[in-house]
This record gives sequence, structure tokens and C-alpha cells, in this order.
Amino acid sequence: DAGGGGTRQSQRQAQALTMAGAILLCLATCPDAACAERIATALVEERLAACVNIVPGLHSVYRWQGAVEHAGEVLRLIKTTRARYPALQARLPQLHPHELPELVAVESNDGLPAYLRWVADMTRPVE
Repeated sequence: DAGGGGTRQSQRQAQALTMAGAILLCLATCPDAACAERIATALVEERLAACVNIVPGLHSVYRWQGAVEHAGEVLRLIKTTRARYPALQARLPQLHPHELPELVAVESNDGLPAYLRWVADMTRPVE
């Protein structure tokens, strides 16, 4: 590319991939929609999450205290950064009614660069 546009595009792609690795998608459940809404609001207000999607209608089967349990639950998809994850991990049990709340973080491999920057900006603590 004579104009150097290819190099700039490669740099932007590399920067987006680096940013992507810093973004986490966390999976967490709640027993009902009211709980999910309350926790989602707190996480966004406290800048521990940029966005929380609330997905109703989940049915979970799991082993708890020696018995197989079945429960209706609400899934939350929490978008945060690797930097904010420790604070999210510490805060979630304080907000959640279960003795052992679910929280699994998955690292993002890629994403729309502007969205990844937005997640980082929305979770940056206010000084």
C-alpha cells in the first residue's frame, strides 16, 4: 500500500486485539429477574461493568450439597475489563443472595474496536 493505509489498518487491528484481551465477558446467574436487575444496576452504577444483559428463562441443573437440583434462573452477561474484574469478583458475593454465586469470566479474542474502547471507558473508575 503506497499510502501507508495498510500499515495503519494493521496497527488498529493489533490495538483492537490487545484491547480485546483486556475485555472480559462474565457469565453469572440470579434466582429471578428482580435480583438480576438489582445486581446489574449496582454493577453498572459502580463502574464494575459497562453493560449487563439480562437473559430470562434459563433452566439450570447442578449438584449442590450432595443433591441434584433443578432451578429456574436468569442469566447475566456482564461486560467488564481485566483490570476491574477483581473488584467485580469481590463485590458480586456482597450483592447476591446465594451462598455461592456463579461467576465465570471468559476473555474476549476480538471485537468491534469502538465497542471494546467503550467497555474500557465505562468501567474506568471516576477520579
